[in-house]
Amino acid sequence: MFCDGCGAAVQPGQAFCSRCGKQVLGPVAAWEPRAGRVQGHVHLLGILWLAVSAFNTIAGVILYVLANTLFAHLHEMGAPKAPTSFVRPLLSVIALTLWTKAAGGFLAGWGLLHREPWARVVALVLGFIALFHIPFGTAVGVYTLWVLLPAQSQQEYDALAAARAA
Repeated sequence: MFCDGCGAAVQPGQAFCSRCGKQVLGPVAAWEPRAGRVQGHVHLLGILWLAVSAFNTIAGVILYVLANTLFAHLHEMGAPKAPTSFVRPLLSVIALTLWTKAAGGFLAGWGLLHREPWARVVALVLGFIALFHIPFGTAVGVYTLWVLLPAQSQQEYDALAAARAA
């Protein structure tokens, strides 16, 4: 319980604050600290990373299937070989990149939901990368940076991770 004048601890039944001398009127209520930015948003951020990673996985599967079915046989359908020969490897590489990004996003989302100490760093790295994936990746990247980047957020996340570990 705390004094409403200076914030010092006040015992139940105490008539005056021992620090500032202000009279304590009525019952002394316990002061509840406000939830910080990280505590209020980390659960939603973890869910968003899982959702964006699911979409990246689906997009990677579609690109990989297209690359190895349709584009693998374009020259057999009458398309010139030279312009289409680079499309299959290009789409395969893009699909593998999406799967890698999705795996990192699944890892970050799971880690944020479970308040793992390493998840903040993984989410920040992926947040910077996601800024270039317009429009949804940009939105999740900006939200990630807004929630987790400030130094105050690092202290709050470390406290949440330590509280969960205890």
